[in-house]
Amino acid sequence: MTTHHRRALRRSTIIAAAALTAATAGTLAAPGAGAAAQAGAPKLKVVAVSDKVTLERYEEEGGVYLDLGTYVTVDGGPLDLRVTRKSYNDPIVASQVIHSGSRTVTKSLPSGLVKDFSGLPDFLKISITNQSGAKVLDTTQSFCPNNRTGRVRPDAPADSKYPDTCAYNPFALGGVWGVDKGWAAVTTSGYDGKSVDLPVGEYTAKLSVAKKYRDLFGMPDTTRTIKVTVRKGSEGGEGEGHGITRGDHAHKGSLKTLKPASKRPVGKGAVPVNTPKPDLRALPAWGITVTDGEEGGEGAAPGKEYLAFGATVWNGGPSPLVVDGFRTPGKDKMDAYQYFYDANGKQVGYNKTGTMEWDPREGHQHWHFSDFASYRLLGADKKEIVRSGKEAFCLANTDAIDHTVKNANWHPYNTDLESACGEYNSLSVREALEVGNGDTYEQFRPGQSFDISNLANGTYYIQVIANPDNRLAEQSKANNVTYRKVVLGGTPGHRTVTVPKYGRVDAP
Repeated sequence: MTTHHRRALRRSTIIAAAALTAATAGTLAAPGAGAAAQAGAPKLKVVAVSDKVTLERYEEEGGVYLDLGTYVTVDGGPLDLRVTRKSYNDPIVASQVIHSGSRTVTKSLPSGLVKDFSGLPDFLKISITNQSGAKVLDTTQSFCPNNRTGRVRPDAPADSKYPDTCAYNPFALGGVWGVDKGWAAVTTSGYDGKSVDLPVGEYTAKLSVAKKYRDLFGMPDTTRTIKVTVRKGSEGGEGEGHGITRGDHAHKGSLKTLKPASKRPVGKGAVPVNTPKPDLRALPAWGITVTDGEEGGEGAAPGKEYLAFGATVWNGGPSPLVVDGFRTPGKDKMDAYQYFYDANGKQVGYNKTGTMEWDPREGHQHWHFSDFASYRLLGADKKEIVRSGKEAFCLANTDAIDHTVKNANWHPYNTDLESACGEYNSLSVREALEVGNGDTYEQFRPGQSFDISNLANGTYYIQVIANPDNRLAEQSKANNVTYRKVVLGGTPGHRTVTVPKYGRVDAP
């Protein structure tokens, strides 16, 4: 159980780093000399692209992001890890899949090794000394095998089959982590990781892989030494606030293209029977905090206090959710149609399912699909007290939730607003939510977050509802509603919120 005082709800800035260059690739191509392993087992090695790096210190972010230019190279066979949990009351378990020709062998990783879905914890050990040789920092870094991958030799597969990012949503259920043979993955989360407090100056960093991972993957026991220059950096901007977590970049997905159907359907259509459909599932609210609404801009009133939160709806499959909007020229509304596909991905039907509306507000300026989700604050008796004003949504695959489910798309196309929701002059728009992926919205703006200024201290529930008006056809509607318990406390102007654990998940 964790108690939070008033604070601004901030959004992480995700900045993709440059891929490995061809010149570097020649250096990285040699595989590591690990312990003897079965055929097809990957050979892992940590390499540095340079023996010196320059890092920038950001005072607003608390210091320096330790992106030291180090990678894990993979040879012999792909590194393939699967991470799952049966429910939020069960532990996370991880296994390694070893590919040997047409045969695969699955090996369980040690119990308790993986703590969440963001990567292998404490993978790297880093020690930093200043110019006089005094140690100023000992730290560790997690390793997400999906992070900023690239080929290290020309005969490697042209594209990685693995996802582009690990999952950072606290309610993720399944992950696929991997690096193809002949590829490499950066060892740090970079600007999406934690910062360390290093003043401007010159340093020496020594890094090595933790023994438990060397033993597990048969990696050589080597230490890399890197000279580090820290200089003052210019303050960067923040994300736009739609999704809390996004992939670094987008790949082609199962829909082939984000273009809508070439022409408006004739008639209302109908939901085809015996056809795979999406399964929209609501996740418990998270990122819960008390704010004064100032970050939300317009609508904030002096003296008001709001309960802000993040909410995710994801698609458990086995079919993608595809909604096309068709506009009548001169109107700021589109007629929305849901499309359906057979097991081979062939379109087999459509059904009229509401509308899309143009949102001209700053920070939006795209087409919103109505009735995708609804958020409500309930009393201790679970009766509605406040309803969020958020009623229309730009669908985007912001979060990997479970890439182990059937037909999960590891490379969704529309991972951000720029690729998902059209422009004002659009005649038609396609919005989609791929299997295994979720769409997260932060409710921090007044009217979307809950006004708690006049609510008494006590127990409440944040209710998240997927497909609230049942306009979308689904496999099941039994998993469309979740509740997250919160306890309001404090005094006017200094309200607090306490968020109990949800099963094993301690993520306020």
